[in-house]
Amino acid sequence: MVKVAVLVSGGGTNLQAILDAEDAGTLKSGKVTLVVSNNPEAFALTRAQNHGVETLVLSKADYPTRAAFETALDDALRARGIELIVLAGFMRILSADFTNKYPERILNVHPALIPSFCGEGFYGLRVHEAALDYGVKVTGATVHFVNEIPDGGRIIAQKAVYIEDGDTPEILQKRVMEQAEWILLPQAIEKVSQEIRSRV
Repeated sequence: MVKVAVLVSGGGTNLQAILDAEDAGTLKSGKVTLVVSNNPEAFALTRAQNHGVETLVLSKADYPTRAAFETALDDALRARGIELIVLAGFMRILSADFTNKYPERILNVHPALIPSFCGEGFYGLRVHEAALDYGVKVTGATVHFVNEIPDGGRIIAQKAVYIEDGDTPEILQKRVMEQAEWILLPQAIEKVSQEIRSRV
């Protein structure tokens, strides 16, 4: 199976969806073998440990520059033979120097239908606030490859979610997670893992 590293910063609900897909057998071509967080308090680390997955904390405080942080991350990934990287609520932008080392080997899930409400500064509740402020009737989630442009890599999969009367950013965020992100992300990891395997 393809060795997958998941990069997280917070609660890890998308990580949990990936681990659940492994348990259910719908994610069978890739396996999460490492979870990395830049936040030592991230509950995602507990989720990983409960599933028997190795965890690693690379705290921003320990690395004075982005280059130093990314070097440590790259070293850790290569030492473990990681073949696919998944950003699941990872609150750091990766530089072109880093992403160029892993062309079409880094996935991200974005809580909107790219090219809408995406790019630098669009993350978390801000995305859903923007969708509601604009008045769109349909939003959703996108899984895409990561390159040097925030939310700019090739799209792998998208799923639409309808906006309902009375939605708040928090309500919409939860619905997009449940109806799109948690479904799409494991599917995309399976698809890309199959493609990686077919090239070996």
